[in-house]
Amino acid sequence: MPIEILMPALSPTMEEGTLAKWLVSEGDTVSSGDILCEIETDKATMEFEAVDEGTIGKILIQDGTEGVKVNAPIAVLLEEGESADDIDASTPAPKAKDTSAKEGAPNQDATPEKGYGRGESDANDTGNAAPVSPKDSDGKRLFVTPLARRIAADKGVDLTALSGSGPHGRIIKADVEAASASDSPKAKSAEAAETSSAPAAKAALATGPSADAVMKMYEGREFEEISLNGMRKTIAARLTEAKQSIPHFYLRRDIELDALLKFRGELNKQLEARDVKLSVNDFIIKACALALQTVSDANAVWAGDRILKLKPSDVAVAVAIEGGLFTPVLKDAEMKSLSTLSAEMKDLAARARDRKLAPHEYQGGSFAISNLGMFGIDNFDAVINPPHGAILAVGAGIKKPVVGKDGELAVATVMSVTLSVDHRVIDGALGAQLLSAIKDNLENPMMMLA
Repeated sequence: MPIEILMPALSPTMEEGTLAKWLVSEGDTVSSGDILCEIETDKATMEFEAVDEGTIGKILIQDGTEGVKVNAPIAVLLEEGESADDIDASTPAPKAKDTSAKEGAPNQDATPEKGYGRGESDANDTGNAAPVSPKDSDGKRLFVTPLARRIAADKGVDLTALSGSGPHGRIIKADVEAASASDSPKAKSAEAAETSSAPAAKAALATGPSADAVMKMYEGREFEEISLNGMRKTIAARLTEAKQSIPHFYLRRDIELDALLKFRGELNKQLEARDVKLSVNDFIIKACALALQTVSDANAVWAGDRILKLKPSDVAVAVAIEGGLFTPVLKDAEMKSLSTLSAEMKDLAARARDRKLAPHEYQGGSFAISNLGMFGIDNFDAVINPPHGAILAVGAGIKKPVVGKDGELAVATVMSVTLSVDHRVIDGALGAQLLSAIKDNLENPMMMLA
């Protein structure tokens, strides 16, 4: 039977994407490993490879289609001996309405033999063991997806009372979610708990005036309405969540850069033959990585109901791109030389601007750096990117009068930095120690090579 090709989940957080471009056409023969299409996620444009061999029988989702849900059918692959008639008989094209209504999953009325992303378990299965499939009143086994069984157990839904809408009458996630579980004890207790915390939850998720309300304010004024792409939507959601749910506090220090600038100039002269040119940002990355090792309790992230203390210094660096930003992660930064960090950062930044980073290259890390000094910004506060414990906002180096250790007035190049800290992970004194260690590393750059 025909094989449905499903919209893949290209990152752990991906729920939908844009089918940017098909690289094959109907009637083309493909083999395992061939590139089928390019898919835009909220962060990157990635290539999607064929898993099986066969002939592209029908393309269900056209180039440029936005908001395609993960696990929705995007094409049909014909195996040897099959024709387009087999598609019409067993795999009707999905309706957009059905796709959105049913968890972004493929049309449940279709009965394909298999599909990319579909196996014995539900495509959204988290991997945890599901409850044993129940039996009906006649003792016959009920066919239920593992995900549907778990949801039913959590919500207290009686599976024997449901009719399955999946292939061959199988009960799927949509069936369980559509069922009323208000009469079950588990549901009542869950509802009671939810009700008790409702005011706090509503306050935490406040989003401001609706789009219609805002547009009414500007009736009669000339404006251009700009729709949000996937990246902008994700940035808006994550930063709103971060600012509302993370208890930020801020620590500020001035750092004198003259010794670092002199040392950098000397190193760059010596590295000219290797075509290496170190930036101030390379030194900042190294300084933060080493500080996280010195103040190891601050090298931590918030994990819902616990703190994860990391051993390596995985430092994320914000990179501005068209329409948003990336935060590629330099892993094991404390162990890498300045030249290695410089080369790796340049590569990550270039591929970030082309939106060609793989998910593992921009996910993770415990600490982030956002440098707006090159734009002439003296000082600013950065928003923590969860689950990071802190982010360092870096301003420009500016000539300022300073009082030296001898009490004499002098002129120095001073850089203002602000450390935004998650108070759930790092307390005030610990954050102060971390920022002090960063300052010491930058004001004594030769120590970073020891």
